[in-house]
Amino acid sequence: MFGICNLAIVPVRSEPSDRSEIVTQLLFGEHIEILEVQKQWARIKIQFDGYEGWVDPKQYQVISEANYNQLSKEAIILNADLIDYITSTNNLLLPIPLGASLSFLNNSEINTSNFDFEGTKTSGVKPKSALISTAFMYLNTPYLWGGKTPFGIDCSGFTQMVYKLNGYKIHRDASQQALEGEPLSFIEESEAGDLAFFDNEEGNIIHVGIIMDNNYIIHASGKVRIDRLDHTGIYNPELNKHTHQLRVIKKII
Repeated sequence: MFGICNLAIVPVRSEPSDRSEIVTQLLFGEHIEILEVQKQWARIKIQFDGYEGWVDPKQYQVISEANYNQLSKEAIILNADLIDYITSTNNLLLPIPLGASLSFLNNSEINTSNFDFEGTKTSGVKPKSALISTAFMYLNTPYLWGGKTPFGIDCSGFTQMVYKLNGYKIHRDASQQALEGEPLSFIEESEAGDLAFFDNEEGNIIHVGIIMDNNYIIHASGKVRIDRLDHTGIYNPELNKHTHQLRVIKKII
């Protein structure tokens, strides 16, 4: 079975329970493979990044395998504003966040609600220099474990969405993203848009941020914020201390 998210933001949980932690989110228009269905829960796999989790079956629309495959081949079209609205013929207004997928709107077999969108769209691969301006759109977004929107986002959701809005596909979690790209030996070799990864005392990757010019980094920690980056890690001037220990810098694109 296959489906598509027809609501603005849907929580994807680690276990089939409303009390289970949110590991990621489905945004409007993202399509999924339905791996297993229980009484009130479905285990799904998100087509874009292969991430798996549990959702409420009432929070997606079932689509055919043919339509799933077609969507997987088509160019990704995304909402480019912090928030905008989808309309329908019955005057329904559905708010959708930055990064919501709009590729299915021209497919009448999927778009049975006659959704329409007149806002700003983005599609295709942008130059690497565009990553930072996109990242600024999320500035001051509160940190939310599993979040992917300007209403709440985690560190790897932030980097994934910034890259996605510019036409690049990277994995969902920081530990997965750290396996991608080419490692750099020194901060001085990095460019704006490269990713910096940080580990804990056990050596596990637990954080990621986007490098800016002049030894700054934008990342989600408490909120999406800008801090200093040096060979030790992230320095927070408000706390007057380093908050994250640098592990590796990766050139992803």
